[in-house]
Amino acid sequence: MRSPLRWIVLVLAVLLLALQTKLHWGQGGVADVQRLRTRVATQTRDNAVLQQRNAALAAEIDDLKTGTDAIEERARSELGMIKPGEIFYQVIDTEAVSEAHLP
Repeated sequence: MRSPLRWIVLVLAVLLLALQTKLHWGQGGVADVQRLRTRVATQTRDNAVLQQRNAALAAEIDDLKTGTDAIEERARSELGMIKPGEIFYQVIDTEAVSEAHLP
């Protein structure tokens, strides 16, 4: 008859194999952790880009609230406005215009 020690070793080996399988391929295993680390890294990069964008927008809002230079710049570039007494000059690149109209 086999000794009980041999059975204990066999049972422990099977348990160890089962635990290793769960560790590597089960829920919350190594593959899941790696997948989550990749998602966290991607989200961290996205957050950094959005934080820079938010900082730029906050600076622009602050500039619009406190100074008239930004308001004038926006009025000039987006609305084509000029101040009273100013003369508007538009410089046209004739080479670019003639190239644009070529068939």
